[in-house]
Amino acid sequence: MSAHAPALSRRPHRAGPVLDLGGGAVLALSRLHEICGPARRSLALVMAARLAAAGREGPVWWIAPSWQAEQLHAEGVAALFPPERLHFVRPKRAEDVLWTLEEVLRSGTSPLAVADIPGLPGLTAIRRLHLAAESGTALGPAVPLGLILTPGPGGAQGVESRWRLSGDTPGGGAPLWRLDRLRSRMDPPRSWRLCLPPDSPRAPVLTPYPPPPPAGASTSPASDIRQKETSPGVASGLA
Repeated sequence: MSAHAPALSRRPHRAGPVLDLGGGAVLALSRLHEICGPARRSLALVMAARLAAAGREGPVWWIAPSWQAEQLHAEGVAALFPPERLHFVRPKRAEDVLWTLEEVLRSGTSPLAVADIPGLPGLTAIRRLHLAAESGTALGPAVPLGLILTPGPGGAQGVESRWRLSGDTPGGGAPLWRLDRLRSRMDPPRSWRLCLPPDSPRAPVLTPYPPPPPAGASTSPASDIRQKETSPGVASGLA
């Protein structure tokens, strides 16, 4: 190696394949990511649809504690990908939710595994899930993507990235959401408006979210509605 070669490169490095939602919203596969916000489950389904569109077929595991009342709405799921691909696991113990996610990721047999959890996991559990996803990539036929859905503002330590999805201004057209990338190892925070066209709901359209109005500007009724962050209905009864 040349004595004058730089020790560090300024070019960002993103190892391995990614899930590209469009508009610069990218998630590294073989890693664990966090989704929060009132429409977090809808975003997980959009990601499942994008994986299917990219040819990453296979079972989608949806893991949630048995006492959780919220259930996916079948008609909403069918608009995004075949619901028969969904495999539900409902452990009776809280610690078994992440254990199941870890085993699915390590198997390397599924392109997507989702854990809908009631609280934030510890850093050790997150590290184990990263390692499981990496092991599954090496051993199985699929390159797994791991997702944890967390309540409130989220905040799990050690995740590859953290995303929030909330409802945007409702209207008579296609469903609209606000997508925020809150944290990422490789990319800065950023916001998009996410739209699912009625004629092709499996191909989301992401555009940069409008910047906030200048200080002192009057607030429109539409922005008042936006602040409520009501989630459009891809899934039913979801908080």
